[in-house]
Amino acid sequence: MDDLTQQIKLCQQCQLRSGCNNVVPGEGNFNAEIMMIGEGPGKNEDLRGKPFVGAAGKFLNELLADIDLKRENVYITNVVKCRPPMNRDPLIEEIEACKEWLNQQILAIKPKLIVLLGRHAMSRFLPNLKISEAHGRAFRREIEGLGVFVFFPVYHPAAALYNGGMRPVLIGDFRKIPKLLKVIETEKE
Repeated sequence: MDDLTQQIKLCQQCQLRSGCNNVVPGEGNFNAEIMMIGEGPGKNEDLRGKPFVGAAGKFLNELLADIDLKRENVYITNVVKCRPPMNRDPLIEEIEACKEWLNQQILAIKPKLIVLLGRHAMSRFLPNLKISEAHGRAFRREIEGLGVFVFFPVYHPAAALYNGGMRPVLIGDFRKIPKLLKVIETEKE
């Protein structure tokens, strides 16, 4: 994983690299049962070179603590590794440019559960679904070149910062994660 992280930091495959301060490959436990995938780095992430370190990251840490997990227990990354200008949505070609990096991260970590943080992460793996209908539900899917994984879409933590009514929804969805992990483990036995 350290080699992969270094390769990602050297990537120049799209125009996002020229406009960012730091490439943000991801961080966390390389043997994590849970991988969390967001949209892309924001301003704070771009400055620090780490994912989810701003206000949304603080709320993500609270969500993890609520289910007795620490940030160090999971692996956190994004579908794009460089900040889109003005925090705009990542373009399809930018997501495609980072696709192989994300695939390699998933294959290296082999998580039991992939939590998709927001609609952009969800659409990368579960296209044609709406986050409003899919959040808080598990989906077992085979992804070409990756194999079969369990995906669990939730709203992006930033949604709760802009809409306080989203906070209890996110808390409720996150509280399903420990039970879901137990089901996944039972199925593998």
